[in-house]
Amino acid sequence: MIKKIKQTVNLSLNMGLRYILFRFFYLIKTKLGWHKIVFPVKFKTKNFTTLNNWKNNLPPFFFYGKEIQKLPKEEKEILVETFQEIQKGTYTFFNKSKIDLGSDYDWVTNPLTNYKYDVNKHWSEIQDLSKEAGDIKYVWEKARFSFLYDIIRYDYHFNDDQSKLVFKEIEDFINKNPINQGPNYKCSQEISLRILNWTFALYYYKDSKNLNENLFQIIINNIYWQIHHVYNNINFSRISVRNNHAITETLLLFLSQKLFPFFPNVKKWSKKGKRWFEQEITYQIYPDGTFLQFSMNYHRTVVQLLTWSIQLAKLNNDEFISDVYDRAKKSLSFLDSCMDPKSGELPNYGSNDGALFFKLTDNDYRNYQSQLDDLRAVLFGFVKKNSESQQWYGLKDLKVLNKTNEGVFSFKDGGYQIIQEADVKTFIRCGSYKDRPFQADNLHLDIWVNGINYFWDPGSFSYNTDAKTLNSFIGTSGHNTVNINEENQMLKGDRFIWYNWIKEAQSTITEKEDKFIFEGSILGFKHIGERKHIRTITKYKDKLEWLVEDEISPLRNDTMIQNWNINPEFSDQIEIKAFDLEKQLKKKKDFFWYSGYYGHKSKSLRISYKTNFSKIKTVLKILNN
Repeated sequence: MIKKIKQTVNLSLNMGLRYILFRFFYLIKTKLGWHKIVFPVKFKTKNFTTLNNWKNNLPPFFFYGKEIQKLPKEEKEILVETFQEIQKGTYTFFNKSKIDLGSDYDWVTNPLTNYKYDVNKHWSEIQDLSKEAGDIKYVWEKARFSFLYDIIRYDYHFNDDQSKLVFKEIEDFINKNPINQGPNYKCSQEISLRILNWTFALYYYKDSKNLNENLFQIIINNIYWQIHHVYNNINFSRISVRNNHAITETLLLFLSQKLFPFFPNVKKWSKKGKRWFEQEITYQIYPDGTFLQFSMNYHRTVVQLLTWSIQLAKLNNDEFISDVYDRAKKSLSFLDSCMDPKSGELPNYGSNDGALFFKLTDNDYRNYQSQLDDLRAVLFGFVKKNSESQQWYGLKDLKVLNKTNEGVFSFKDGGYQIIQEADVKTFIRCGSYKDRPFQADNLHLDIWVNGINYFWDPGSFSYNTDAKTLNSFIGTSGHNTVNINEENQMLKGDRFIWYNWIKEAQSTITEKEDKFIFEGSILGFKHIGERKHIRTITKYKDKLEWLVEDEISPLRNDTMIQNWNINPEFSDQIEIKAFDLEKQLKKKKDFFWYSGYYGHKSKSLRISYKTNFSKIKTVLKILNN
């Protein structure tokens, strides 16, 4: 009981009184059925505008119809293969796994567990975490309609017309998912993405014979009530969640008047949405350009949302406060510093749920180059590498200026230190938390050489899995750092909760004539008596060699464990030697898991060293590269 009280107090101090009160009253409202009143399931169809009026008065968008300026048509086999899979009912989940949903999918059945959510239930009665149902993201994945980009790109490059298929999918969703009922209205971010993706398709197929007046009215009425839902539930994301969800939803509200000026209430929604969007960007992206979710994957999501928002604001002769543009530029600087210059990939760091909502190139999900260049083009008018996506955003006549970032990069607000030497990247995480952490990974070390990630982060795999598996991915032992007695640096709670956030962390990098020296420390492990972990990393110039020195203070009859998660494909090129105060330590090898894509596991290798002394000195070498 005392332990529970302490954890509750700790959570309250970390999250703040506003969060605690909101969650409490939100739960009360749900129990009392208040959400059923605010979010009605029955509505009368309204004639907001006609199809002809809409087509003749289209608000500014990236493009109009099928004419995409200066985008050459390329009949690539990958477009055909992906399109044919969709025709057969096979969809790519989380930008990796192929899942056959069949030709008559009901939109509410989890394809992994075959659990079927009750579409007759109000969304507020749907549980989004259930062992029986499995991961609800497998239901949401198709329902966000990101697959439309695969169809539209195939359509464009092959001079085809797949409007019938696209509108059939949209209408099928509307028929099988009544407004505010079932799992697909549980998350307002999913709703927001769905509307943005439908809008993209409406503009592209605006002149299609398959878009008639009756269908247009069905879609437009459905869009109105979905935006109505987002507006009336926006505080859940802005107070309870406060991450990329809030940015997505406030963006939709800001764009609502620009995209659908004929809707009632839209002027109010848009005005508030703009102010909220500006607030979220300014709060969530730290002054140094790092992101409060401590996730490369989610930071890219924000980059894509910034691309939409800034470009559409510009096309509509609107602009944001200066902080939005500053944070956007700083985000580019940070992610450019993290990106491997050869592969275009970033460390597999933080929540990695396959979020790539607007896929407009054939690049692999792990390649960030085109999304960063899209925002770069919007902000600066140049790119590092031309991609198809820029033309889809209405960006043309772009200069190509590809300068490689080399040197030392320090991001103290987020807690990252990076050394980039030509094709060698040393990435180190060392930071304190004022916002909710996702994983216990401080003083993690990632190493990339010539496009290969030798020492890596295992990813996050799934948010709805057993506690042991979840901990092995997001816990301290899943990262290239040190733990004590198999304990995490912070105390794990339920779902996305951590207690005893690390509040004290310091780090510096010094460059000398022949080496770089990182020095960092954290104060953690409070639940077992508080320990200080000090890590010094020496990277020798012109050598693929790192000296890592770890110290735990004080060590109270504990076992200190140092873990290295290694890409097994290149394990024969990696040499590790570790020593404590007395001797060279014996390595322990375990085959474990790596998740480069959400819900997908492959073999990984973990090498660990144990000692009862307070110090470990380790030499890492990469051979024959």
